[in-house]
Amino acid sequence: MDRIDTTVSPRYAQLPTFMRLPHDPKPRGKDVVVIGAPYDGGTSYRPGARFGPRAIRNESGLIHGVGIDRGPGTFDLIDCVDAGDIDLTPFNMHIAMATAQERLSGLLTDNAAFLMLGGDHSLTLAALRAVADLHGPLAVLHLDAHSDTNPAFYGGEYHHGTPFRHAIEEKLVDPRRMAQIGIRGHNPRPDSLDYARGHGVRIVTCDEFCSLGPERTGELVRELVGEAPVYVSVDIDVMDPAFAPGTGTPAPGGLTSREVLALLRGIGGLRPVGFDVMEVSPLYDHGGITSVLATEIGAELLFQYARAHSRERTPS
Repeated sequence: MDRIDTTVSPRYAQLPTFMRLPHDPKPRGKDVVVIGAPYDGGTSYRPGARFGPRAIRNESGLIHGVGIDRGPGTFDLIDCVDAGDIDLTPFNMHIAMATAQERLSGLLTDNAAFLMLGGDHSLTLAALRAVADLHGPLAVLHLDAHSDTNPAFYGGEYHHGTPFRHAIEEKLVDPRRMAQIGIRGHNPRPDSLDYARGHGVRIVTCDEFCSLGPERTGELVRELVGEAPVYVSVDIDVMDPAFAPGTGTPAPGGLTSREVLALLRGIGGLRPVGFDVMEVSPLYDHGGITSVLATEIGAELLFQYARAHSRERTPS
């Protein structure tokens, strides 16, 4: 199966897959599998992220996969397919979490890595469980307006503000190799970041990021992560709502799209083993710019995986 040729078929034609990749619901031997997670049962404010994967795919026909001045295209370097969506119940967060973990673990049995399109951020816990089961405790690069290390509330154990707290407690991640970038806004308590900081997580607030800039922040991440396997999780609300209004918990004063993409370009120098782009809620963005940006982030992550993959194959 090949990608649809954009010189033959217009980019708005045919069934939408991510970046017009081949659809393969049972992939084997792939470098990265794109998988949708249409779910918002962990959302605490504005629902709608269940529609994120479909919206991202619709907009992703715009992206060719060959970046300006980058040399080979992404899909000349790595083999990728779109496996469709995980069928997730909208009624029970425990069943949804177990279903997602089972599906993602199954993908990693037969393939090297996945890029998950969300969906709310609670399902990053399922992803971390699956990836850590293969690679051991992970380093994490987490871009978000929120730390997501809160305890359960409203009777919900797996809401979208909890995934990294669970991951630390379950020893899925090494918090001393975890960077949370773009944190800002309002919290329910003055001590909301104490849990993360108390476990050694390096929090780069949005104000600190603006002082450091993408290049120096990238250096900080490289020093922190080192050669450890790293999982990259991007909550679209890391961006200022001017760039990504289509999300459930928008926080003014965020990063620009250019800053985020510049930071992600350093991932190819690390050892990435999994990715997600979460919290796209297209109902709040009738212009579709949030889904376009999520597509660009996903495309960047795939290219950086290709860079890292090529680097590993190149003799030193």
